[in-house]
This record gives sequence, structure tokens and C-alpha cells, in this order.
Amino acid sequence: MICVCVFLRLPSSLSMNYLRRRLSDSSFVANLPNGYMTERSSSSSSSPASPATERRPLTPATPATPATPATPATPATPGFLSSFSSVVKTAQIASAVQAKAAAAPAKPSVRKPRVLLVIDDPHTDWAKYFRGRKLNGECEIRVEQAEFSELNLASYVNSGCTVDMQVNRGGTKVVRSFKPDFVLVRQHAYSMTPGEDFRSLVIGLHYGAVPSVNSLFSIYNFCSKPWVFSHMIKLYQSLGPEKFPLNEQTFFPNHTQMLPTATFPVVVKMGHAYAGMGKVKVETANDFQDITSVVAIAKTYATTEPFVASKYDIRIQKIGTNYKAYMRTSISGNWKANTGSAMLEQIAMTDRYRVWVDSCSEMFGGLDICAVKAVHGKDGKDYIIEVMDSSMPLIGEHVEEDRQLICDLVLNKMASVLLGVATPQPSTKTQPAPQTTQPKRAPGGPRSSESGQASPQRARSASTSPSQAFQPGPIPSSGASSQKQPAQLNKSQSLTNSFSETLRGNVTDDEAKAETIRSLRQSFASLFSD
Repeated sequence: MICVCVFLRLPSSLSMNYLRRRLSDSSFVANLPNGYMTERSSSSSSSPASPATERRPLTPATPATPATPATPATPATPGFLSSFSSVVKTAQIASAVQAKAAAAPAKPSVRKPRVLLVIDDPHTDWAKYFRGRKLNGECEIRVEQAEFSELNLASYVNSGCTVDMQVNRGGTKVVRSFKPDFVLVRQHAYSMTPGEDFRSLVIGLHYGAVPSVNSLFSIYNFCSKPWVFSHMIKLYQSLGPEKFPLNEQTFFPNHTQMLPTATFPVVVKMGHAYAGMGKVKVETANDFQDITSVVAIAKTYATTEPFVASKYDIRIQKIGTNYKAYMRTSISGNWKANTGSAMLEQIAMTDRYRVWVDSCSEMFGGLDICAVKAVHGKDGKDYIIEVMDSSMPLIGEHVEEDRQLICDLVLNKMASVLLGVATPQPSTKTQPAPQTTQPKRAPGGPRSSESGQASPQRARSASTSPSQAFQPGPIPSSGASSQKQPAQLNKSQSLTNSFSETLRGNVTDDEAKAETIRSLRQSFASLFSD
């Protein structure tokens, strides 16, 4: 007998549907032998079953021995297609999440604003110069401004310095507490006036390791004028009197050793004073004894130095890498050029002046902001008398520019110290040595001379007396020229024509210049008396 078996190949979709219906039938699964689904799933996972194996008759399972407990039937595991579909779905979900994460823009890291404490009087609003500026283009700056008298602080080893500020702004009392990240000191930290000794605040800021401009170490050292002058003596000894012409000075720790000098007049400076305060010109030995008694009552140290009959004062300032030189001539006849009325002019920056200020800027570990004051005597010599730090007043017609330079300097220092970013120094508006950039002029105004000589050049005229209502203005410079042009003074346009003609002439000697100054004083005196 010949048996013919016919196998029909059904589509895969129909066969899978048939298997699902059969497996979902509870009566069909219950009639299957024990372990059938487990064996089929394991064999299917290891190797695909052949048709001959599927047609093999099933042998009944051997009953378990009484000693061995029967193993419970393992529940049916999902089929291959179900596992494959779940893996595919998981992969699709993961790829969708990754695509969404890649498409979403990365959130920028928001840094905490850095707090800049500016110690200065309220007349200058430093917040407007830092408004919109950021450290390294990403970190904002919050400016807190107050005077020394409006601050209190506490410093800790681990948590740094915490400052309490109480200021009055427009009749409103503002109280804030914050931790400064940087400090700009634009105010004197010490004065002999009662209640104006703020050296303890400088110590507290230094105790809290707060970086600053200038350094807190230098600011504390500048709380004593004779202490600063002692470091200037070292520069005088190393550079010599030709490069660093320091004025002679004698120090007395108290009044007991103050004896009259051999020559008069002399200038006596009592204690730590600035802005022309505490300075007395002594003409005779009897006046010197009177000043000695005043020093005894003040219970302070004092210094004496020979009086220099000056033609004008010189001030050379340095802000970062920017240099400026000014000449100030007294009009009111006071021996202090910063007292009464005076004419202020910006002059050429020379190599000689640059050596002065660069040498002084190296004191106390480096001064970012400083100025050197000197006197040009009638004998034609220069005498250096003082060095000022970051608390120096800004003068001239470029005050706004100087404040912007200080702002740029502070930003560079903050980025370097707080973020570790070395930013390039701002470009300095200087010309090749020995001159720096001449002051900017409005259209139609007088032009500064471009001569490279060391003699001062006319730049501007102003009155330094706050109460003075009249300010002498500049006039066009004279067309006369000579090989060695002496210092020219700015003239008021309101003076008489005859006096203007006198100033327009060629000045060739000291007598003519002295006569010019005397005439200038008389003219201003007549104007003020009216």
C-alpha cells in the first residue's frame, strides 16, 4: 500500500494566526503533556525544529519517583516574534528619546553674579560704568558702592568675608549684607580726623582674602605718608638723583627732637595728612618753635623739608598701562598749588616722567593705579614730593576716560583672579615715546603742540577752586616759534587786549615769564574784585 502525504504550505501570517488561536484555547493547552511548552521553547531557542522532529510521536512523561517531589510546570514563555517585537519597540523608543534630546537646545550654564564692592563717595556712580559688562562674556557683575564709614564686616577662615552695608540713598536707608568677590578702593582708609580711621576694615578685607585694586597690602601701607616716603628713598638711592630727584626730608617721631634747621623757609608736615592739609610753611626759627608746640599737642610724628619756590606742580598718573601728565600753575599766589585758583594743563609725557611713575608703581608688590607729584622750581630743577595710590583724585578734562580705564582694569583683574582667564590689556592711547596721546579737542578748539621736547605743552585751562565761579578758558596758541619753546600759560579770553598782546609775544627768558605770571595774577585779581 502506498501512502501519499500532501503538505500544504500556508502563508506565514495564516499559520501564525492559527497558532495564536490554538494557544489561546485553554482546553488545548490543558491537554498537552507536562513540560511540553518548556521543551519546545528551549529547543526553538537553541536550533530550529525540523519537520521530522515535529512528526515524531510523543512519549509519555515518566512519572516522578516518590522520593523526588514533582517539579511544577513552568509557565509558557512568549514566542520568538513577541520577544522580537518588544525589542524593536524598545529600540524605537530609545532612538526617539535620543533624537529628541539631540534636537533640544542645550541649556546654558547660569553663573552666579560676582559682587564688586566699590569704596568711594556717592558723587561718582560706578554702577553705570559696569552696567552691561560681563566677565569673560558670561558672568554678570553686581556693583555695591559705599563709603568706609557706611561699612562693617566680619571675616572667617573658611567662609571668607561678610560685609554689612548701611547707606542713605535719596533719604532712603538701604541695608544689605553680602560677600564681596572683589574690591575697588577709591577712598583714603586713614585720616587723623577723629572717626576716620578705617584701617581695621582694610585688615578685615585682607583677612577674608578678598582681591582688590590696588592690593589691600599696598592700601594699608599707604596709611602713613612717611612710611611711603621711606620706600621712595630706596628708589632715590638705587636710581640716583638724576633719574629720581627726590626732595630732601627729615623725619621726627615726636616733637622732642624737632630743632630749627640751618636754612629757612621750610615746610612742616604733621602726621598723616593729604590734600594740602597739615602742611605749614615756616619762615623763621621762632615760627618753627611754635609749630613744634602744635606737634606736641597733636601727639604725632612730623616731617620737615626745604621749601621749593615753584613755577608749577607736576603730576604724572598711571592707570593700568595708560599714562597722563599734568601741569598746575597757581594763579592766586598761594605757595600750595592745590589751594585757591590755579590753571591745569595736560603736558607731554616724557621718558623722564615715565621712569618716575613706573618706579613708584613697583612699590608694595605693585600698584595698578598711582600718581607721582613733583614741583618744578624756579631754579629749573624738579623735586619729587609725594606718591598717591588708587585713592588719588581724578583731574583734568579726561575724568570720564580715566574712570572707564579704571573700569577696564578692574574687569581684567576680576577675570584673571576669579575665573582664571587672562584677558588682553586694553589698548593704550599713546604715541611713540617720549609722548603719550595728546588730549582730545573739540572742533575749532586750540591744538596742542606736537613738539617732542620735555617742556610742558598747553592742553587746557581750569580753576581748581570749587567755589570759584570764573574759569579761565584757552585761547589760540601763538604762531611764534623757537628752537627751545618754554612753558606757555593759558589765558582768559576776558582779559584786556593789552595783556593778551603781552602774552602773545615771544618769551625768551625767565624774567619775561615771571612778568607774565605777575600780570596774570593782577588781571585775575581785578576780575575777581569786580
